[in-house]
Amino acid sequence: MSFPRVESLTYTPDTPALFASLASRPYAVFLDSGIPAAHGGRYDILAADPTCVLTTRGEVTEIRSRNNRRISDGDPFDLLREALRPGTTPVGGLPFAGGAIGYFGYDLGRRLESLSVIARDDATLPQMQVGIYDWAVVVDHVEQRAWLAGQGRDAATLERWDERVSWLSAPARAGSEFSLQVSGPVRSNMDRDAYASAFRRIQRYIRDGDCYQVNLAQRFQAIVAGDPWQIYRALRRVNPAPFGAYLSCADFQVLSASPERFLSVREGTVNTEPIKGTRPRSADPDRDRALADELRASPKDRAENLMIVDLLRNDLGRNCRPGSIAVPHLFDVRSFATVHHMVSTVTGTLDAGRDAIDLLAGCFPGGSVTGAPKLRAMEIIEELEPHRRGVYCGAIGYIGFDGAMDTSIAIRTLVHDRGRLSFSAGGGIVADSVLEEEYRETYAKAAAVFEVLGTGIAREG
Repeated sequence: MSFPRVESLTYTPDTPALFASLASRPYAVFLDSGIPAAHGGRYDILAADPTCVLTTRGEVTEIRSRNNRRISDGDPFDLLREALRPGTTPVGGLPFAGGAIGYFGYDLGRRLESLSVIARDDATLPQMQVGIYDWAVVVDHVEQRAWLAGQGRDAATLERWDERVSWLSAPARAGSEFSLQVSGPVRSNMDRDAYASAFRRIQRYIRDGDCYQVNLAQRFQAIVAGDPWQIYRALRRVNPAPFGAYLSCADFQVLSASPERFLSVREGTVNTEPIKGTRPRSADPDRDRALADELRASPKDRAENLMIVDLLRNDLGRNCRPGSIAVPHLFDVRSFATVHHMVSTVTGTLDAGRDAIDLLAGCFPGGSVTGAPKLRAMEIIEELEPHRRGVYCGAIGYIGFDGAMDTSIAIRTLVHDRGRLSFSAGGGIVADSVLEEEYRETYAKAAAVFEVLGTGIAREG
C-alpha cells in the first residue's frame, strides 16, 4: 500500500453524522464550513488521533507523542514548523491531507509583543494547542464527494487504514437529542457601568492621540450540564458559519461559529478578510434590508473598516513580496444568521523564503480584534478588560504539511471547561462611537449563544 494515499468515501451532507464516528477519539477535530444549503460552505475537515500534540503554557511548550514527551522554552511557532517538517506536495488536489490543526489563543501574542501584565489572569487553558495529524477526512459539499487522505508517516495510519475506511463508510448516528441544563444566569464580567467606564477611557485615549481604534469585549460565563458536542450541534443549527470548529482537547472543548477568515495561504497566495461593522438581523425583510443598507452607507463603519484594512496591509507586508498587496474588495456587506457584517478582502503573495507560519506570527493576533495601532491597542485592552481573553480573538484552523493554511479569527467562540461555558463578544471603539450602540452590539453578536443557552443574563463587575 503506497502513501500518501486518498480513498473515496460515501458522501453525506450531514458531516456531523460522519464526525460522530470520530468524536470520542483523542483530540478529535471538526473544521466546519457551515450547513451547506444555508451558507454555501464547501470543505469540511475532520481528524483525530494526532501523532503528537504541542501545548504552550506561558513560556513553555510541551511536545507530546505516543512514546515521548519533551519540554521546550523555544518559540512556539518555530516548534510548530519543526513538527511539520519535512513537507509534502498537495495530495489529490485536496485543501488538507495532513498537518497541524488546533488553536492559537489571543494571549500567545505575548510571545510576539512586549506587554505589561495588568489583566487578572484566571486563565487555565493553554495559550496554544495544536495536533499534528497524519490523516484527515475531507468533505466537499460542492462536488458532493468525500475522501480519507493519509500521509503514512505514522505506522498506525498504515495498520488501521482499511479499518478506518470501513467505519467511515458506515458513519454512526450524530448522537442523542440536544439536552442542556444551565445552572443560574449567564454572568458577564462587566456590568453596564464598568463597560461605560472602559468605553470612555478608550475615547480619552483616542482624543489624546494614543490610538485610533480599540476593540473592547466583555466575557460571559455559565455553569452548564450537557454534552459539549451536542451544544456545538445546536449552535451550528442556530448560527451556521463559514469557519465553524469543534476541537476536543485534553479536558476541555472549543466550539466556534466564526464568520471571519483570518489568514489563508495556498501556493503562495495570501488572503485575509477582516470584519469591521455590524448590524443585527431582523425577522422583517424590509427592516432587514434597511439595516444592511444602513451598514453599507455608514461613514463611521467604513472608516473603522478602513483602519483595519490599512493595519492588515502593513502586517501582510512583513512577509509578502513588495508590491503584491492589494485590496480587491472593500466594504462588502455579508449577511449571517444573526448579524450583517462589513467585510473587506486583502491579498498578497508570500515573499521568497517565507512560509505560512512566518505569516501567522507576523500578523498575530488579528488586527480586527485588537485595534490600531496594534501594540498600543493591545496595551489598552490589557488595562481595561478584567480578564485575559484566552482562545477568544486568537485563531483556529489548519496548516498542512504542504504549506497551505486556512485560519479563522476565534470570535463567536465558546470554551467548555469541565461544566463551565465561557464566551466573549466585543466591538471596535472609535472617536465617534456611541456608548449604547456599542454595548448593544456585543449582545447582538452573542445572540446565537444566548438562544442556545435559553436563559437570562446577570451582569456583574
